[in-house]
Amino acid sequence: MRLLGCLIFAISLTGCGERAVTMDEFRSTEIILLSGKRILAETMRTELELARGMMFRDSLASDRGMLFVHGTPGNWTYYMFQVKIPLDMIWLDADKRIVEIVPDVPPCTLKVAKDCPVYGGREKAQYVLELAGGQAAKFKLKVGDRLQF
Repeated sequence: MRLLGCLIFAISLTGCGERAVTMDEFRSTEIILLSGKRILAETMRTELELARGMMFRDSLASDRGMLFVHGTPGNWTYYMFQVKIPLDMIWLDADKRIVEIVPDVPPCTLKVAKDCPVYGGREKAQYVLELAGGQAAKFKLKVGDRLQF
């Protein structure tokens, strides 16, 4: 029965004659910036995914990101424990407007998570988008911009 479920799932990803959708694409959200630039963001929704985020990753391509989806708007803070690369953190409200940006956040090299600095949380947000460090400036993102996804 389990094999049948997996087979049905695999068929549903391929469509009728179209190319197969990869698992990365299936778990991702396309973000369209004000400039029209498109970013494919791996989407984190569960408590475990939200907690793990970019931990242990060695790189993040310039056309990729990670989108954290919180169930309700809140003053969400983030830290860089066990994150290996600098990131731009972008908080968005329920209308997908940028309410806060913290650029080039460095990795935290401390051994205990609670000792790492926290970032953001000054404004109510429902989403947090992480991009490779420097990308927010490259794409000219600013508070008030509305992203599409």
